[in-house]
Amino acid sequence: MPMPTDIDRSDQMIRLARTIEERAEEPLTLDTLAGIVGLSPSRLQRVFKDVIGVSPKDYQEAVRLRRLKASLREGTRVTDAIFASGYGSVSRVYGEQGRNLGMTLKEYQTGANGETIAYACRQTSLGLIAMGATRKGVCFVEFGEDADSLVAALRQEFPGASVVPSPAAETPELDDWIDALDQHVSQGEPSPDIPLDMRGTAFQIQVWRFLKSIQEGQVLSYGDVAQRIGKPKAIRAVASACARNRIALLIPCHRVLRADGQLGGYRWGLDRKRALLKVEQEGRSE
Repeated sequence: MPMPTDIDRSDQMIRLARTIEERAEEPLTLDTLAGIVGLSPSRLQRVFKDVIGVSPKDYQEAVRLRRLKASLREGTRVTDAIFASGYGSVSRVYGEQGRNLGMTLKEYQTGANGETIAYACRQTSLGLIAMGATRKGVCFVEFGEDADSLVAALRQEFPGASVVPSPAAETPELDDWIDALDQHVSQGEPSPDIPLDMRGTAFQIQVWRFLKSIQEGQVLSYGDVAQRIGKPKAIRAVASACARNRIALLIPCHRVLRADGQLGGYRWGLDRKRALLKVEQEGRSE
């Protein structure tokens, strides 16, 4: 019988990942999964991590966490959402997955319930931009086609918040912040140092904080970022965190490229990503 090729193993691990997604509520042990693909448990652990980037256990936990987050955002009672997502213990979720969310389960479910988010829009050389901020700092910066769609996106991200136009007593600095960001985008001024209110999972926040340390004019690959945050196998998770970044420019995910040097993806369009990199690299060379 011919030995499986690397491509065969990759396809096999991808199929196994789909099986884990379909059976995420089950207590899938490493022995059980190894039996499905005909490998020893230790061999499966190594091959799965090489192909997928995380262990089978961590992958199943990520699937469960995704389901939990979706249920919470849909308004499902916290306890019901926990058990429906495949967790067998409420206390376990409040410990481990509460840390992974980067906030309490109730805070995640309410979507900034009771908070005020002030916003303002500005036209820049790269298009219309909206900024939203809480008392803590900027929680939202996105490009869009028109103000209505940008405000709608802000409300969707924070459905429990009171979203109001600036100026607002809670964020008197907002106009200055967005003017400084406009000067950075339109006139090539240095990126402003603005307080941020980052909301996401613990891993996402770890990635976003690292992205803020990348200097203007410098670029890294997704693999570089994974390596530097101490999770070299989490390349896909890093790319996902970049894609979920809701604070454009101030969290500079545009400075992360594919391993082959190609631009890769960008939530607000590759033309903008290309233009931002060009402006920053030209500014660094002056």
